[in-house]
Amino acid sequence: MTTAGKVIKCKAAVLWEINQPLSIEEIEVAAPKANEVRIKIAATGICRSDDHVISGTLTYKLPVILGHEAAGIVESIGEGVTSVKPGDKVIPLFNPQCKKCNVCKHPNGNLCTSNDLTCNTGTLKDGTSRFTCRGKTIHHFLGISTFSEYTVVDEVSVVKIDSSSPLEKVCLVGCGFSTGYGSAVKVAKVTPGSTCVVFGLGGVGLSTIIGCKSAGASRIIGVDINKDKFAKAKEVGATECISPLDYKKPIQDVLVEMTNDGIDFSFEVIGNLETMTAALLSCNKAFGVCVIVGVPPNVSNLSINPMLLLTGRTWKGAIFGGFKSKDEVPKLVSDILAKKFKLDPLITHASTLDKINEGFDMLRSGKSIRTVLTL
Repeated sequence: MTTAGKVIKCKAAVLWEINQPLSIEEIEVAAPKANEVRIKIAATGICRSDDHVISGTLTYKLPVILGHEAAGIVESIGEGVTSVKPGDKVIPLFNPQCKKCNVCKHPNGNLCTSNDLTCNTGTLKDGTSRFTCRGKTIHHFLGISTFSEYTVVDEVSVVKIDSSSPLEKVCLVGCGFSTGYGSAVKVAKVTPGSTCVVFGLGGVGLSTIIGCKSAGASRIIGVDINKDKFAKAKEVGATECISPLDYKKPIQDVLVEMTNDGIDFSFEVIGNLETMTAALLSCNKAFGVCVIVGVPPNVSNLSINPMLLLTGRTWKGAIFGGFKSKDEVPKLVSDILAKKFKLDPLITHASTLDKINEGFDMLRSGKSIRTVLTL
């Protein structure tokens, strides 16, 4: 019996209050309206950005269904949808691409004005939610909310991928892999023979290393206080790894000494103000490029001496690795299917939605790189 046009009851992980475990609930998911798509989520990754909302360091409207790194199958579509159809394998896009706004039209911009990362409405584009639970409206997260067996997204926030895609792997293209890899090859534009440093060796950090290696960097230094992550970092391309805890001097001074006057390309993939400063200072003062990849806490500011930039350093950042999502996600998936990249090293644990809190515990303790939940 078809579910198109009907309300679907399913399981979802709901965050009712900050600093509390997610609650597995039965929710109601309304049918998609015009220009909307309802998706059956097949797999979703647990990302640090979701945990920032749980801890309150990233402020979002509650109650909310988190999750933003996923892959699934279109269940039904609303009036006017043309880019996908029921049965298509898709990736929901937390960074949409409307192709009409001034950012989408700009060759170097990718933060579509339809995004909910900067707008923080907690709804779809029409200003309403498709989720209810216990008679209450539940907010959407970044327009996609993938910690649910079914979700509804605007058409600008979903893209069709190859029908042969293994959804439990390519879900990482929805955030972690694309963000890290793109930060190296598209944002920093790492050059062959260069020296790179990556602060933070989680899933996005490892993806950044993959990007640096793909771009031809000759030396890639991984930095993390958790030495258990060093082996995995070297597996994907790091040439060496160091821990700031092993040195009495600031890590940026160590890196400058190690690299004969500073790094060519540095990446901060943690979201910590102290390491953001260290990443900038580790760069060569005349030509170094530092990219902010990690999501910082809300209402936080950095104070730096402008001379650090006047000498020639470049300090930049980007969302989603600088990729225009609808245009480039299918290409990334095709590259993965062609074995240009391997996502397997990034996925350390597989689990199910009902064990989502255990997955977050492993993330916080550093025991997992990426836990992928199958729904």
